[in-house]
Amino acid sequence: MSERLDLADVLTQLPAWQLADDPRPAIVRELRFADFNLAFGFMTRVALQADKDDHHPEWFNVYDRVRIVLTTHDAAGVTTRDLALARFIDAAADQMGGQ
Repeated sequence: MSERLDLADVLTQLPAWQLADDPRPAIVRELRFADFNLAFGFMTRVALQADKDDHHPEWFNVYDRVRIVLTTHDAAGVTTRDLALARFIDAAADQMGGQ
């Protein structure tokens, strides 16, 4: 099991992310892409990495928008696994034009 991280420290390392409006300690990022194909392609890229890492985001997609929530359920908070996946998400979003 991963150790919980301090949310303030995590958010200073991930400027595009925010504290999720959620009863659990979690971080959230909302992205917009040029169209549905880019949004879905982005989600596919993230899904492949998440499956490889065995750490899966909670997300919501409508057309060109993707909302992602990260938390580690068995640690009841944000861990290094979330931090690593968030960094991957940020890089993938940058490459695919997500804003």
